[in-house]
Formats: sequence, C-alpha cells, structure tokens
Amino acid sequence: MTDRLSGSFRDPSGFMFTSDGIFYRQVNHHYQKEYDLLMNSGLYEQLTRSGTLISHTEVNLGLAPQPDLAYKVIRPEPVGFISYPYEWCFNQLKDAAILTLAIGRRALEFGMSLKDASAYNIQFHRGRPVFIDTLSFEEYVEGQPWVAYKQFCQHFLAPLALMAKTDIRLLQLLKVYIDGIPLDLASELLPASTKMNFGLSTHIHLHARSQKKYADKEISHQEVESKGKLTKASTLAFFDSLISTVRALEVPTIETEWADYYQDNNYTENSFEAKRKLVGQFVKQVFPETVWDLGANTGEFSRVASELEIPTVAFDIDPGAVQQNYDQVRKNKEKFMLPLVMDLTNPSPNLGWRNAERDSMTARGPADLVMALALIHHLAISNNVPLRSLAEFFAELSEHLIIEFVPKEDSQVRRLLTSRLDIFPDYTLEGFKQAFEPTFSVLEEKPVQGSTRTLFLMKRK
Repeated sequence: MTDRLSGSFRDPSGFMFTSDGIFYRQVNHHYQKEYDLLMNSGLYEQLTRSGTLISHTEVNLGLAPQPDLAYKVIRPEPVGFISYPYEWCFNQLKDAAILTLAIGRRALEFGMSLKDASAYNIQFHRGRPVFIDTLSFEEYVEGQPWVAYKQFCQHFLAPLALMAKTDIRLLQLLKVYIDGIPLDLASELLPASTKMNFGLSTHIHLHARSQKKYADKEISHQEVESKGKLTKASTLAFFDSLISTVRALEVPTIETEWADYYQDNNYTENSFEAKRKLVGQFVKQVFPETVWDLGANTGEFSRVASELEIPTVAFDIDPGAVQQNYDQVRKNKEKFMLPLVMDLTNPSPNLGWRNAERDSMTARGPADLVMALALIHHLAISNNVPLRSLAEFFAELSEHLIIEFVPKEDSQVRRLLTSRLDIFPDYTLEGFKQAFEPTFSVLEEKPVQGSTRTLFLMKRK
C-alpha cells in the first residue's frame, strides 16, 4: 500500500511517500537537472561521506505514486524518530543552524546553492544533526542572492537570538509560527542592546526593517541588476558572517526547577544504584526495539536502555535538563539517545496545513517500551491528572511500561504538597494499582531498596 506523506506537498521537485511501511521519495522531472548535478558534482558524495546529508539508494521507478511526473524514486536511509525544532534545546537548534549554513557554504564550492533553509530539514540521527532533504539543492547562479536567507533567519536566527537574549522559553513560538518567527516580531521582542550587535542588527533588526519597507513593492529584475551582482566570494563571506553570528549566541547557565534533581532527592548512592539495576533488569526482560523515557531529566536512566544500543527518546519539560543531556550526547558521541523538550500535560499536537504537516507526539508512537520514573506524582498532584487517565495515556504510547510509584511520605511529594491542599485521597500504592488494573497487567513489582518507592513492570492488556 502506497501513502503520500501529508506534510510533503510544498515542493514541486518531489515528495515523500511510504510503501509497505518503507519511506521513499519521488523525484519529479521538474528537478531532473538539479538532481543530476547534485549526484555528479561530488557534493552528494562529500556530504553523505561526512554524515551531514542523509544517504539514499535509487530504487525501481515502478514504485512512483505519480509515474507521469517521476524522474527517480529514492529510498533514504531511515531516521528513527522525527523531531521538530520546538522540541529541541538551545544547543540542538544552534547545531542545526550551523549545519545548515555549513552545507549552504559547501554547496557553493560545487556550483550549487541551498534553496531551502527550513529547520524541518534537519533531524537528529545517531546522536548528531543531519540534513534530510535531498531536493533542497539547485544550480548556483552568479550574482543571485541566497534565496533561503529570510527562511534561515526566521527558522534559526530569530529563535536562537530570542532564547539567548530574551527568554529561553520563546522557542515555543515556533509552534505558532511553523514557517519561522516573523522578523518584525523578533525585532520587537529582542532587547535594545542587540541593535549594537553587528550580526543581530544586520540579520534581524535591519532585515526586519527592509522587509517592512518593501512589503508592498515589487522590485524588478532590472533594478536588482542595476545594483550590481554578488560574487561567489562575497556570498561565501555572507555565510561566514551568519555562522559567526550564530556561534556567538549562548544561553546563560540554565538553572531550572528540576535540572539538579538527581543531586536533591530521596536516594542514597546505594538506592540509586538499586533502582538503576532494577530498571536494567526490566528493560532486558522486555528487550524493546525502541524506548521513550517520559520525564527523563538529564537521561541517567534513559542510558540504561541507550547503552544497550536501544534507540531511546528522552523527553523532559525542563530545557535545562534536556540541554545537559544533549551536551553529554555530544561529548560522548552517543548514537542511541535523543533528548527532547516536551510538556506531557500539553504535548506537541498535530500542526500545519489541515493539522497534518507536523505529527503530534502520540502520532509518532507507539514505542515498544515507555519508562515513567519519578513522574506520576508531578502529573497526578501538580497537574490534577487522575491516575486512571494516566494509565490510559501510557497505554496509547506503548505495550510495555516501567513505572515508579512515589508515595506521599517521599520528600519530593511533600515538596509538591507544601503549596497546595492535599485533595488526593486515592494517591496511595493501592489506589495506584487499582487505577492501572483495567489497562495494564503487572509483570513485576519491586520495592526500590533504601527508599519508599516501588518500581513496576507492566504490560498493556
């Protein structure tokens, strides 16, 4: 069965589709010249060899869903989990921006130009960012400005600047503006001091003013020509300017509520290791192909799975914790861990045209195993989510569940109850079991040595 991906419709050069569960891309005749140039110039070989562009193989043209338009059908190397920019930490978005610029710069050296600079063209694959859109290259034309400049600034530079200079939470604007944050809005939200920064002044503030000035005017090809052509050398220098601007952006030390959770909890060193051992035993008992760790913090227990070479997505609401996790992934060159920012009380929804361009969190599941360690008290007590509703939510995400029950006498639960009335009479070990019983069967129930907590391995009924 062949299905065209609902989010792959904007580019006349081709589109993504699936056949028997395998992802393919149709390359249309419209893109024949550029595709041949990409493959024969040496650019594709160099980018794929360096791991910065996803590789592909050409397959039978008979698979094409629209054979009258098809020039080639290619099968890209599969990417395990598709994530979106509004789910990344600052350093992930920054690395994705630098990769996009580096590819654009390298393309010029091979007589090609990057026509798309969408953040959605980047995925994190085997621990590092990779460019996934093979059809984003076109022949370079001497004197032509970079056509993807505005898109790059809206998708990358504006959110990075807002995170670094205003508030790290402003990345979530990308959920509202999926085609990138408007530069006039970014210019308004950035502090006045950024106008003294050459890169931000040029690429955001002045760029926004220029957009406004020419918004209702048409600039003819002759007018552009009269201003003089850009040389390849000046275009390369332009890329270098953008790269320098991005590299200079940093977020201050991210001190958020749960970033130091592992250093401030009920666990002694022995009980912490006992919990790790139990989680490892449960993971090996299931031995899943994929793991989602919900409320993963900095990924201490996510690594129980990823170190077994099981692809693991580590979700957490805390951007500081996710950043620490990602920095560790980079430092240790980990290939099976993907840290992402996710608010489980308001997870990523279906977005875009007809609510179908970007998939919700649940639509990208299920995983083979979900881990919910030291999590449910936050959802049940801080956010008033009923335990039975939690069980149903976890059942949507996975067949197997490793979950930790944290009782009211635990210091972390007492911490949550200091600022609110205890209206949770059913939040007990027995109440927890009763709430999960209609949805899950308990395979294992083990107390965590040296603590008041209990770890469960469950299977969906």
